[in-house]
Formats: sequence, structure tokens, C-alpha cells
Amino acid sequence: MWVGGTAKRHSGRTPARDRGFSVAGTQWAQDDPRIHLAQSPMNGRQLIGIALCVALNALDGFDVLAISFASPGIAASWHVAKAALGFVLTMELFGMALGSVFLGWLADRIGRRATVLGCLVTMLVGMIATSMVRDLGELAVTRVLTGVGIGGMLAATNALTAEYANARSRATSVALMAAGYPLGAVLGGSIVSHLLLHHDWRSIFQLGACAAALLVVPAALLLPEPVGALLRRRGPDTLARVNASLRALGHDEMTALPPEDPTEIATQSGSGFAKLFAPALRATTILLTAAYFLHIITFYFVLKWVPKIVVDMGFSPSSAAGVLVWANVGGLAGSAVFAIAALRFAPRRLLLVTMAGSAVMVAVFGMANTSLANLTMAAGAAGFFTNATIVGLYALVAASFPTRLRGGGTGFVIGAGRGGSAVGPIAAGFLFQAKVALPLVAVIMACGSLLAMAALLALPKRAET
Repeated sequence: MWVGGTAKRHSGRTPARDRGFSVAGTQWAQDDPRIHLAQSPMNGRQLIGIALCVALNALDGFDVLAISFASPGIAASWHVAKAALGFVLTMELFGMALGSVFLGWLADRIGRRATVLGCLVTMLVGMIATSMVRDLGELAVTRVLTGVGIGGMLAATNALTAEYANARSRATSVALMAAGYPLGAVLGGSIVSHLLLHHDWRSIFQLGACAAALLVVPAALLLPEPVGALLRRRGPDTLARVNASLRALGHDEMTALPPEDPTEIATQSGSGFAKLFAPALRATTILLTAAYFLHIITFYFVLKWVPKIVVDMGFSPSSAAGVLVWANVGGLAGSAVFAIAALRFAPRRLLLVTMAGSAVMVAVFGMANTSLANLTMAAGAAGFFTNATIVGLYALVAASFPTRLRGGGTGFVIGAGRGGSAVGPIAAGFLFQAKVALPLVAVIMACGSLLAMAALLALPKRAET
């Protein structure tokens, strides 16, 4: 029962099962805060929480691309060959895979908020350490450490955003959260372009450390544990914790806990990873992972190699950073367009369009190396479609797993799919080392998005919760 009669005010709304929220046949609309949050308009406190998740993902976006911004300076300082540089560019991606899988699972076990704070501190330490490395070995270690924090952060904020939002705005909210990634690259890259005129590559990681430090206190104060996650892990103090979360999100408190979801009671035993491969979710888990893996090959080819390609054309590192910024400006625009379109169209349908556009524009990017202006425009167009696809995949992943498995499911798909983020830069590095021309390299790498389309077409339809 709601304090202040909230249940009565909302009892006449459309049943939750018709609004995209599974209730497993029970009549909870008057007493369950999850139903209340799913059906009620979003308020300012929920929007603040989602905005902070956008900021945390923006930090992710900058931290991932920090090594790309720094790669020309590292290569010049340490005389690193292209093949070796390809491995260096992927070190944090291996860490991201580990962080996504294991910390995403941890977010379902110990809570989204605790995971976010732990990941934020890990990223802070990793960026500080990277700014002080002396050789490639130390750089590899610090980038893996930073990557663990980045990967876990992405899985946790994806779940947080989905659970802060109401049913109507969930896909759009997750898409906006994912748009933080290119936003961070744009803002950070704009600053980096000026930093590199007066400082060396180490200043890039110092900038990232400062940004992480500035987010620690807001994250600790403004990100409550979602109600759904609290109700899934019940204990003696659950009512008090649920009410604290409801207050923090600007909603009325409850006087008693709702009944447990029978489907969740039946699935309490067993490991989270095993549940992802239960018959009901097996095909979804495998095909979403395959789609993410394949598209991410294409996505990271562009993001990781743009600076080096521009420098090899004879331009300065600051010009290279500027091209990468424009690639992410395109990505930010694509993310925003997808978020708006998701209010009217299903993410799956939009993804088929953006994946096709991604394949075409990455191939065009490889043929636009006749001038800096052409390469900049092509990079922006490629960024538009590749980032829109990433945003759409995050929204689809969040909608495809139930609350009890959302962190672990998101983490597994992103973590296992991160193998593609390693394959992309490494494969391109070997192709360049073998003297394959940029246009052909781009066509080869663009095939990842086409194969991702095939996986998406095979994805079974299921109720989105």
C-alpha cells in the first residue's frame, strides 16, 4: 500500500503487462513500486539520475579513446611499429571485456550503485597510473586496469538507466545514456586538440583522471539503488532501503513490501551465467552477443585507427585528434537521432537501417583519403551510423533481459562482444603492416556490420521488460 494514496491515483492505468512490464500474472498495479515507476511520468530526480549515467558513460567514451588520441605521440616517443601499436590500442578493450562480464554479473549480486562507484574509482586510479608509465609493458597493465572499470561501468549504468526510466521512455533513456559515449569523446577530444599543442600525450590521461575525480561525489550522492534491484535481493531491511530509493527518486514511500514475483522465486538458484543460457534466453543471449561482437569490429576500426591514418597522411597529431572529434560529433548526432526515433519505432527495426548505413559509410571512409576535409566528412558520416547502431544495441539489450538478469545479461553481451573491439584494431594493424591499401582495409572491416545484420534478423522476438 502506498503512503498518501498513490496507489489509488494510479490504479486505473493500463495494466503493466500491456505497458511492457512483466508481472507474471499477479495483480500488483496498486501495491508494487516497480509498476508505479513503470507507469508514472518521470520526474526531475529520475532525470537527474539518468543525466548522471550519461555523464558516466561520457567518461567511458573519453577514457576509451584516450589511447587513440595519445597513439601518435606514443608511437613517436617510443618508436612503436604499427602491428605493436594495434595491440597497445586494444589493451583496455581486453580489460573492458573482463569488467563487463564479471562486474556486470556483480552488479546483479551486490547492487548497481556499489558497482558504479567501484568502477569509477578503478578508472580514476587507472588514468593516473597511465599518465606515469615508462614503457609498453606498464602501459598495457594500466590500460587493462582502466578497461576493467570502463567495462563494468557500462554494464551497470545501462541497467541503472533502464530501471530509473518509466516504460514509455526506457528505450529512449538507454539510447541517451549510450549517447554519452560519443559526447565524452567530442568534449574530451576538443580539449585534447588544444592540450597537444602545448603538452605531450601524458596530459590526456591526466585530463581523464580529473574528470573521474569530479564525478565521484555526485555519483555517491545522486545515484540510489534502483527499486527493482532491491526487491530482487530481499532482506530484513529491504522495506527501508526501498523507501530510501523511492524518496531519492521523488516518489511516495510504501508501508509494506509487495509479493515476490513467482518467476523470480523460481529462478533464484543457479549461477547468473547459466540462467542466460536457459532455453528461454539462450538464442537471445547468443545472437545479441554475436551482433554486438560483429558490429564492434567495424566500430573500433574507425575509432582506433583514425588518428594514425591522419598522421600517416602527413598531418599533425592535433589535426588527427580533430578528425576523431568530428567522427564522434557524427556519432553524437546519430545517437540523438536514434534516441528520438526510438520513441516511435522499435529498436530492432531501426538497427537494420543503421547497420546497413554503417557498412556503407565505413567503406566510403576508406576511399576518402584524398584530403583532410574529405576524410573528416567521411569519418563523421561513419561515426553517425556506427554510434547509432551501438546505441540501438544497448537499448535492445536492456529490453531483452529481465531485471534480475539485466546487469549480468548486459555485461555478458558487451563483455563477450568486446572481443570484436580487440579484433578490429589488431586485424587492421596486420592488414596495414601487410601493405594492404586503406580502401580495401575499410571494405573488409565494414563487413562486420553486415554480418551483425544477419544475427539481428535471426533474433527471436520476446516480451520486452
